[in-house]
Amino acid sequence: MTAPTPESSSNGDRPTREEAEAAVRTLIRWTGDDPDREGLLDTPKRVVRAYEEFFAGYREDPSQILARTFSEVEGYDEMIVLTDIRFESHCEHHMVPIIGKVHIAYMPNRRVVGISKLARLIEVYAKRLQIQEKLTAQIADTLNDVLQPKGVAVVIEASHQCMTTRGVHKPGVGMVTSRMLGSFRENLSTRQEFLAVIGRTVAASGV
Repeated sequence: MTAPTPESSSNGDRPTREEAEAAVRTLIRWTGDDPDREGLLDTPKRVVRAYEEFFAGYREDPSQILARTFSEVEGYDEMIVLTDIRFESHCEHHMVPIIGKVHIAYMPNRRVVGISKLARLIEVYAKRLQIQEKLTAQIADTLNDVLQPKGVAVVIEASHQCMTTRGVHKPGVGMVTSRMLGSFRENLSTRQEFLAVIGRTVAASGV
C-alpha cells in the first residue's frame, strides 16, 4: 500500500496549504483574537508547518520500514527488547498531545531488524491522530505480520493532555496498555521475563 503524499490524500480531496492556513485563521477568530495583529500574522503558516511534522506518519508505509532484515545472527533466538522509547502523538478526540514511552520486544525467528527501525515504526504510527489502545495494537501487529517472529510484546505508558489539561484536569495520571502475541501470550515465563526487563511486575502492570 502506498502512503499518501504531502499533496494528496487517499480520497483525493486533501485541502491545499492555503485552505489549511485559512482554517487556522478562522480558529483564531473563533477564540476571540485578531489573526491580523502583528503577533498572529504568521501563526497560520507556523501551525500548518507544525502539523506537517506532527502528522508525518500518514505519508509513510510502516511495513516498508521493516522490509530490510538480517539473517546472520549465529542462531540467536532469545528476546530482543528496546525500552523507554519516547514518543509524542495526538489524541484523535481532542487533538492534544499524548506523551509517553514504548517498551517493545520480539522473539526472532531466524530474522532480525535493525533496532532503529523499531523506533521508526513507533514514530510512524505515533505521528497520526491516535488513541493509545490502537497505537499499541498497530505497533505489535505490524511487527508480527512483517517479521513473523515467535512472539511480540508491546507496552505503552503515556500521559494524555486531554485528561490532564482539560476536562477532569487530573495531572500525574498515566495510562498503561499492552499487547502480547505468540510466545509472550502463550508462555507466562517469557512474559514475566519481558516485564522484569522493563521494570514492571505482572501484578503492578495489570498485563
